[in-house]
Amino acid sequence: MKIVPARPFTFEGDNKEMAVLLLHGFTGHTADVRMLGRFLQKRGYTSHAPLYKGHGVPPEQLVHTGPDDWWQDVMEGYHFLKNKGFEKIVACGLSLGGVFSLKLGYTEPIAAVIPMCAPMYIKSEEVMYKGILAYAREYKKREEKTEEQIEAEMLEFEKTPMTTLKALQQLIADVRANVDQIYAPTFVVQARHDDMINTDSANIIFNEVQTDDKKLKWYEESGHVITLDKERFQVEEDIFQFIHNLNW
Repeated sequence: MKIVPARPFTFEGDNKEMAVLLLHGFTGHTADVRMLGRFLQKRGYTSHAPLYKGHGVPPEQLVHTGPDDWWQDVMEGYHFLKNKGFEKIVACGLSLGGVFSLKLGYTEPIAAVIPMCAPMYIKSEEVMYKGILAYAREYKKREEKTEEQIEAEMLEFEKTPMTTLKALQQLIADVRANVDQIYAPTFVVQARHDDMINTDSANIIFNEVQTDDKKLKWYEESGHVITLDKERFQVEEDIFQFIHNLNW
């Protein structure tokens, strides 16, 4: 199977005042939020999804980037929408993208924050390391490499220093410490069968954001990549309704 290169996207809607910044997760890419973007476009909202450096490309490139690089991509996406004339920007992100949406919530004048399956607990480096190895192996399989090639490349890959993981842990710790600085309307989206993060993260976010306009919804049939799972249509509709009903 040929790997189609991941790219940023912008889907333009009719609403000229408010747009949605869609943020993908760690080791994911813009395809994870693409259907949500199309749905919002049909409902009149422009959405823009940046692609973080080192994502959607061979894993050897991923480990030479880190949260500072990805945050820069997030901010470029935010300013892209600002420069298009949007006064109000909703930050909506999946997993690591949800962490970034929360960070935007206390660093920029954001209209609303929608974290989806966003971690507030720091996984051990060992667990995160295994996740990167699994991602690397899967990527190489999709490149249709032989088992021998994959094993040889994985042996080399395992020698790479993974400084990214410590930086990622620090980012999550920093954001968790500042969630109580968020005053924007917040909709916390959480999958019940999320085996990638500690699901109590959703309760932490909901309890600590300092806004009365907040909502937490659990999706009983979904896993971590909730935007592509069984209840994605409900997730899309709920996000649209939340944005549509924001009180200014």
